[in-house]
This record gives sequence, structure tokens and C-alpha cells, in this order.
Amino acid sequence: MGDLFGWLLVFTLLISLLAILSYQLMCLTDLEVDYINPYDSAARINMLVLPEFATQGILCIIYLITGHWFMFLLSLPYLHYNVGLYRRRQHLVDVTEIYSQLNGEKKQRLFKLCYLIILLVLCIFWLLWTVGEAHD
Repeated sequence: MGDLFGWLLVFTLLISLLAILSYQLMCLTDLEVDYINPYDSAARINMLVLPEFATQGILCIIYLITGHWFMFLLSLPYLHYNVGLYRRRQHLVDVTEIYSQLNGEKKQRLFKLCYLIILLVLCIFWLLWTVGEAHD
């Protein structure tokens, strides 16, 4: 039962990460089609960067605590990338250069989104596997 609870917690964290990244992509797309000004877009994106990083860190810690080594190793590169961005102080979107960095920022978030979708599919697989074992 504890393993099932762990997978449900991981599932919830992955869904929240997907929601954060989707919102950031929406802000960048709105900026691209000129529905929002650069200041508001950068403020909205920057507001969610640290919660995204913290959620990813918590996800890795939960994988480590629950002993899901394969999933921990799969999520470690994403965490390493985020820590590298934070250490180089490149984690926030600059208002003055947001238009010149727009394509790069969108590609970065799309790559993260695809990466998280793969992790989510694997999580759903292991969640269903755990439920199937519980019924046996």
C-alpha cells in the first residue's frame, strides 16, 4: 500500500510540473503573438521557475526515498540541468532580452515538457503494475 501511495504522489508531482511548464509555454506563446507585454510575460514565467525547480527536486527525493532507482536515474539529468541553470544565474527570463531569447526559451520548455511526458508514461505504467500486484 505504501508503494501505491508513493506512485500516486509522484503522479501528482509530475502533473503539477506539466501544468507549470504548460503555463510558461502559454505565456511565451502569448508574447510571441503579442497578446501580452514582455514585462507581464517575464514576471509570470519567473514567478514559476523556482516552484518548478523545487518540485523537480522533491520528485527526485521521493524517487530516492521510495527506492525507485530507475526513475530516480531518469529524472536526475533534468534536476542537474535545473541546478546548472540556477548556479549560472540563467534560470530567470530577462525582460529586456525576452524577444531575442524567445525561440530558445520555447524550445527549452518544450524539451522539458516532452521529457516529463515520458516520465509520466513510465509512472503510469509502474502505478498500474503496482495496482495489479496488489490484487494478486
